[in-house]
Amino acid sequence: MAQLANIAACLPQMALERPGQAAIVETVGRDRAGQRQFATLTFAELDARTDKIARGFLHLGLKPGDRVVVMVKPSRDFFAVMFALWKAGLVPVLIDPGLGRRQLKQCLAEVAPVGFIGIPLAQLARVLLGWGKPTVRHVVTVGRRWLGGGVTLDEVLRLGATGAPQLAATRPEDLAAVLFTSGSTGVAKGVEYQHRHFLAQVALIRETYGIAPGEIDLPTFPPFALFDPALGMTTILPQMDFTRPANVNPLELLELVTHFEVTNVFGSPALLATVSRHAAQTGAKWPTVRRVISAGAPASVATLERMALLLPNGAQVFTPYGATECMPVSNIGSREVLADTRWATDRGAGVCVGHIVAPNDVRIIALTDAAIADWRDVTELPHGEIGEICVLGPTTTLGYFGRPEADTLAKIHAGGRLWHRMGDTGYLDATGRLWYCGRKSHRVVLADRVLHTAPVEEVLNTHPAVRRTALVAVKVAGQTEPFVCVEREPGHALPDAQLFAELTALAADFKASHGITRFHVHPAFPVDIRHNAKIGREILATWAQDRLD
Repeated sequence: MAQLANIAACLPQMALERPGQAAIVETVGRDRAGQRQFATLTFAELDARTDKIARGFLHLGLKPGDRVVVMVKPSRDFFAVMFALWKAGLVPVLIDPGLGRRQLKQCLAEVAPVGFIGIPLAQLARVLLGWGKPTVRHVVTVGRRWLGGGVTLDEVLRLGATGAPQLAATRPEDLAAVLFTSGSTGVAKGVEYQHRHFLAQVALIRETYGIAPGEIDLPTFPPFALFDPALGMTTILPQMDFTRPANVNPLELLELVTHFEVTNVFGSPALLATVSRHAAQTGAKWPTVRRVISAGAPASVATLERMALLLPNGAQVFTPYGATECMPVSNIGSREVLADTRWATDRGAGVCVGHIVAPNDVRIIALTDAAIADWRDVTELPHGEIGEICVLGPTTTLGYFGRPEADTLAKIHAGGRLWHRMGDTGYLDATGRLWYCGRKSHRVVLADRVLHTAPVEEVLNTHPAVRRTALVAVKVAGQTEPFVCVEREPGHALPDAQLFAELTALAADFKASHGITRFHVHPAFPVDIRHNAKIGREILATWAQDRLD
């Protein structure tokens, strides 16, 4: 008999074990007296609701294996729709709406969805811009139906109101979702997730962070919260613009942490920078939080120091390393960073992203932009030498939807297994810890050496007048030269000329950055739409070149 696996199987299990525990709590505003209002689904209610929606989807004519785009804001409906799709054996497709019209249309054309589930604005954009027009046959609107909105989610619920519990007999290797990358380093790609990848991620997250059923999670990146039901955690959805985490209102999170006695918070480094600055100014505390998990980019030492003031004794910020294609790969806590690795980072060693999460296998290979078909053609590098990070593990995905050329560049075959090239540079130290040195595509190749973004920038970021820096390549008289864009720390009145002279001297002190002499202040770095933490270096490179031309 074939082995069965479905990420949605967690719901009937939790409904049996924890029927009355809140699964999803959504903040829905305040009453006239100013009291915050919430809408809740227990695990039993979420299980029953997803059964109805799953049956309704099948009544509409959707068939197991069909791909369905989901453009729904973080809410109870978002969770219900996602788990209902899995219960029905359908394949949700998640694409960041902030990618822009051209990329969105291209992504939708590539994935050829049969269904489209979205809020009214998403449906209007689909009709006006022709998203998925050749293939979409089933349309569901979450909310009030507008032009071209198909049926509403309420109508789907009525269609599936009665019937047996629903759980498709999917296998571990069956396609479970297509999750598009952020597109921060090129055109977004649809990563193919099998059910086994989701189940492996749940297991690794539970074991790595010691998460126990009954915990309370406050996620500020909702797709990550889709793991919560499988972990037995209650999800508290804040009122915020999830596409702009850096602009979060710290008081919103503080109130929810206090009211619900939140134990786990997930947030990008940009969000943590905002809430920790507020805490440093006001003395605010998150007294019940046991851990904060931050991803998307490395969190700065300054942010980690301020977060230590916000969190109770024993709690810390964990910064796992990984990617949409493979996560988590490694993990490190803020105590180790602040007590140990920060000093090497400040001297140009790159950013330590921690200890490898078992059973992942991580190797460093010689840098090349060419495809590598077979692991026998790889040149593995010894500890301490910078190369490209490669990973093989239970969450390593096998490819991109409809992108064979991307698969060729990102995957290496090895005796029936498939290594993923992370596209990041880094190295393993003598103790086996992994250090991140930047994106491979962002390295600056000079005639006599190669400069990597993280080692250079972390040296320069130690200057008190600097908030952050970005190394890019420019052309001067036909030759490649390094150029550093500088985002200043507000409140420092140091003249630009003096700042640049001090940065030049600081860079000269370290092997990773010596010889850099071109600097220019940029008012506000462009960042990715998902975490507001990855710097838009391609945009900055064009901006820097314009300063020289």
